[in-house]
Amino acid sequence: MTDRILLRAGHVVSMDPDIGDLPRGDVLIEDGTITAVRPEISADAEVLDMTGRIVMPGFVDTHRHTWEASIRGVAPDATLDDYFVDILDTFAPLYTPEDVYAANLAGALECLNAGITTLVDWSHINNTPEHPDAAIQALAETGIRAQYAYGSANTSLADYWFESKIAIPGDDVRRIRGRYFSSDDGLLTMGLATRGPGFCVNDVVTSEWALARELGIPITVHVAMGRLAGRFGMVKQLNDLGLLGPDTTYIHCCYLREDEWRMVADSGGTVSIAPQVETQMGHGWPPVMQAVEHGLRPSLSIDVVTTVPGDMFTQIRAAFGAERARVNADCWQANMPVPETMLTARRMLEMATLNGAHVAGLEHRTGSLTPGKRADVVALDATALNMTPVHDAAAAVTLCADVSNVETVLVDGVIRKRDGKLTADVARARRLVEESRDRLLAAKEAKTTA
Repeated sequence: MTDRILLRAGHVVSMDPDIGDLPRGDVLIEDGTITAVRPEISADAEVLDMTGRIVMPGFVDTHRHTWEASIRGVAPDATLDDYFVDILDTFAPLYTPEDVYAANLAGALECLNAGITTLVDWSHINNTPEHPDAAIQALAETGIRAQYAYGSANTSLADYWFESKIAIPGDDVRRIRGRYFSSDDGLLTMGLATRGPGFCVNDVVTSEWALARELGIPITVHVAMGRLAGRFGMVKQLNDLGLLGPDTTYIHCCYLREDEWRMVADSGGTVSIAPQVETQMGHGWPPVMQAVEHGLRPSLSIDVVTTVPGDMFTQIRAAFGAERARVNADCWQANMPVPETMLTARRMLEMATLNGAHVAGLEHRTGSLTPGKRADVVALDATALNMTPVHDAAAAVTLCADVSNVETVLVDGVIRKRDGKLTADVARARRLVEESRDRLLAAKEAKTTA
């Protein structure tokens, strides 16, 4: 029997250029697939009244270290340099598989609560073989769409981040690929979270890229950020090693040189930008417009909840404000008009949805309300005082909305948030992540006093 859901009479922001916006529109979902988006649809289906709601595709977060949910807000004033010491060299070595499970469970539910329906989980906490199993189990239980990006262990800053000679263990990556991701058609897919040149010796870099390509999984790597990595010329080094390709996502990119931007674009690579982290922690200016001007489709990501909020509304506004401020100042100084590439509210929404799906390699499945794609849908309460009255729906989402407006969330056609409340066992997730926090703090104290 076909399972049908009809979202009725919402203000549909489809992000599909052929459908556009429907001030009053319906979305029909059948067995998890969007089958129609029109001004009015008649169907025998469960009807969800979307009157006064903005109906849109779910947000896509293309880079989050979800395992850090247990230590949320522990480094509010940290720079990137502080982060390596305070998080990767202090807390990360203490994480048990139980901590990873609790953090990924709470972190993925946090995403769903905020309207993020697709997540790239950049999981560099694989201190034992049990750690990735725990991370994947938690993602699967929440029902989020996610790319699990298998990363290195983090038991020693010196061993893993200073010309590291330790490669991600290929046998375990193959085990995870075979056990959980034998198909690339599931709700969960797999990637490889690599550290790259500058952080690792060339033999490690080439072996990790070869491993990903052997297994046919995408690669995701941080480049050109902060005082240290901003000077590595990482993309140039990758190019010299013959490793650039369309299967690679470059994160941050704040200090890419002009030739490196061209290398990324010419190789078909993709870009993920984490604007709140970048401006706040000293990575550099979020290079959103540079990416656009080089023909790329930049996406947005949260990065670390140790230091910034975990919602996409924050990232949209951080990028929008920072880039427009930078460009306005440059144009004022040069006495020139602003360029045609100046960011707009709608372009920001595109980055947070359709571009995100493109960067995650999932544009054929999600990112827009397009018939044939899977039903990853969010409805925002636009009758709330922070959103009403709506003049421009895209602007209402990007500049007015917040997590409190996220009323309904569907992933793959399954309702994960209804009437403003998650359908999951939130109390259990909260208890587990708080127990994880307490365990980690106690272990840190014991280590300090030993």
